[in-house]
Amino acid sequence: MSVLKVNNSNFDDVIKSEKTVLLDFYADWCGPCRMVSPLVDEIAEENPQYLVGKINVDEEIELAQKFEVVSIPMLVVIKNGQIKQKIVGARPKKDILKALED
Repeated sequence: MSVLKVNNSNFDDVIKSEKTVLLDFYADWCGPCRMVSPLVDEIAEENPQYLVGKINVDEEIELAQKFEVVSIPMLVVIKNGQIKQKIVGARPKKDILKALED
């Protein structure tokens, strides 16, 4: 499954997903974000049981504020509409997968 570009118009549908959701808050100018982005893409392709979305904090300021993003990259794991975990900073793929499985 491919990565979904999340914005204000589709956010409610993403949050209501029955799947575990991984949101990647990023900016195009952010070096660590560019390191994490291919890992997030791989997780989306290899794990169709998850809904994976990316949110550009420069374009979606309201969503970034809603999730209290103060540093990027920030990954958020959501299960049943509830935030289960926030991961700030670049992390290896195995750590991201562990957060999704917990």
